[in-house]
Amino acid sequence: MTLGVEGNKQDAPTILSALYYCISRLPKDMLRHVSHIGICGQMHGVMLWDGDAIANVTARHAENIATGALTDQRLEVPHGSVSHVYTWQDSRCSPEFLRSLPQPQSSHLRVATGFGCATLFWKQRYQPQKLQNSPFTRAGTVQDLIVALLCGLPHAVMSVQNAASWGYFDTEAMSWETDLLAENDFPVHLLPPMVLKSGSVAGHLVNSWYGIPAGTPVGAALGDLPCSVLATLVSETDAVMNVSTSAQLAFVMPEGFHPAPLSTLEEGSTGSSEMVEYFPYFGGRYLSVAASMNGGNVLAAYVAALQRWVGELSGGKHGVPQAKVWECILKLGEAEEGASSTMKIQPLLFGERHCPEHRACIEGIGPSSLGLGPITKALCVGLVDNIHRMMPKEKLLSSGIKRLLGVGSALARNKVLQSCVKERYEQVVKGSDGEQIESHLEVIFTSAGDAACGAALAMMPKAV
Repeated sequence: MTLGVEGNKQDAPTILSALYYCISRLPKDMLRHVSHIGICGQMHGVMLWDGDAIANVTARHAENIATGALTDQRLEVPHGSVSHVYTWQDSRCSPEFLRSLPQPQSSHLRVATGFGCATLFWKQRYQPQKLQNSPFTRAGTVQDLIVALLCGLPHAVMSVQNAASWGYFDTEAMSWETDLLAENDFPVHLLPPMVLKSGSVAGHLVNSWYGIPAGTPVGAALGDLPCSVLATLVSETDAVMNVSTSAQLAFVMPEGFHPAPLSTLEEGSTGSSEMVEYFPYFGGRYLSVAASMNGGNVLAAYVAALQRWVGELSGGKHGVPQAKVWECILKLGEAEEGASSTMKIQPLLFGERHCPEHRACIEGIGPSSLGLGPITKALCVGLVDNIHRMMPKEKLLSSGIKRLLGVGSALARNKVLQSCVKERYEQVVKGSDGEQIESHLEVIFTSAGDAACGAALAMMPKAV
């Protein structure tokens, strides 16, 4: 769902319903043996809620259990007690607006549109009535709301991973930059008062829930990217490329690494330092991350455009199913394997956090480039080239990375994209007879990388 032209929001009760449905489908005899609950979700997003109303949901659930009146395990939130979820894709914060915000001092992470604190700054400036004349007393990610519901918490408890993804959080001191924020008219009372290390317990399940015993420890909600990496890595010499809606390339920094605060960097510094950022991982360590706003969402926009063009050309009389379009373009793109083309696509359809004003462009179009096959191939090449510019192969090799693991829904089903990743990143040394001697950087595609699995691993004793 969009908010105006540039906003992006989701319905929190719908997300909760999807969660309850998934839990209800799990075997009851296995749920009775759950020892810990790990939760993760998309990073950067923000939502608001009425702290007392959410805490009362758990209390009413307990009363219904005691009186035998419980007919449903769903923890339904009262109407009007939660806001929409404003996601990482929310782009209402223009570059001009972001430049008007205070520069983080103790935090090492820049603030971008879609970050929780940036969104709250925007609402305070342009929609103050929605903050001041509302019942909302707490803010957090939607996964933080779920933790509050399960544990009956009147306030939000956040992990350092999600706090860092909001901006204005000092990951070394484990504290918000409240003085700086308050001086700039930020609603600091909404910030989660408790931020915990990754993998910490936020509370305990107040009531039995779908067979999971009451008292089960519930972890502070984690970020989807660190959990996906945790579920994928086999060795610390591995890097993970995840291409789903967006795209990320990440590897774990050595123990003892501590990122420098933004305030210590030279003003106006540019380059690779803006393209690679360091997000909290587990065990006090950091991930080196090149996070692109452009991934599977660009390919999805391309497919939607083709569907729209067919409708427009036929005067609305004909349409092509989305699955058929995907099948067609991927088949045609695969047929371009080994073919050369002068066409280059820079697929920054959604901009990038380090260059939000840049957009997609095409150059080198020739008569032979106008087919769907060449366009699909060029689009996939452009997506991988964009990630490579942010974190090139040489950076991985110099950091001791020996293997790149490719995961994510957009990468798993797209052999054209896989071929492009191998071409850009794989580096193999061969002997005079053509036999492989040593693989300096091996590329492997895997079905691992499920963030939910990573959240579960993070809650296992001594797992991280």
